[in-house]
Amino acid sequence: MRELDQDELIDRWTLLGKELELVATKRGAAKIGFGLILRFYTERGRFPRGRAEIPDAAVDYVARQVGVERTEIAFYDFTGRTSKAHRTQIRELLGYRECSVTDADEIVGWLVEHVTRRERSGERVREHLLARLREVKVEPPTAGRDEVRHRDPHPHRIHRSDPAPVHEG
Repeated sequence: MRELDQDELIDRWTLLGKELELVATKRGAAKIGFGLILRFYTERGRFPRGRAEIPDAAVDYVARQVGVERTEIAFYDFTGRTSKAHRTQIRELLGYRECSVTDADEIVGWLVEHVTRRERSGERVREHLLARLREVKVEPPTAGRDEVRHRDPHPHRIHRSDPAPVHEG
């Protein structure tokens, strides 16, 4: 991860207005964790998977803003109940919603109609996808949610593409 300069820290990691009000309702690890995942989300359009995605300079900078020791971040569980509640609060603050099956279907249709006909680079398609999701204020689906979306609702049903059962006798 590259180092952030002072201007980047100020532009990307400064908590403002309502953000500060919400952070002020938290204590200790929750305070710094909330501030960091909020600013990460506003920059990337998704939540961090864990501490490793957040630059050390950003941890230091946010810790100073919220008045807690930077080491408190070690006690923030990025996958626990508290962080799930924090993600809900952040979505509400920013006007985003989680990606539903209907949202995913609409986004796929939009990609087919507006992007994939002229764009072949997977990375460029992903950039268009993320930009569109931000535009419609829908959070990108996580790998786990995507897996659930594609899981067969009837795993024991025989499908036409399944090989014929082999009878031993």
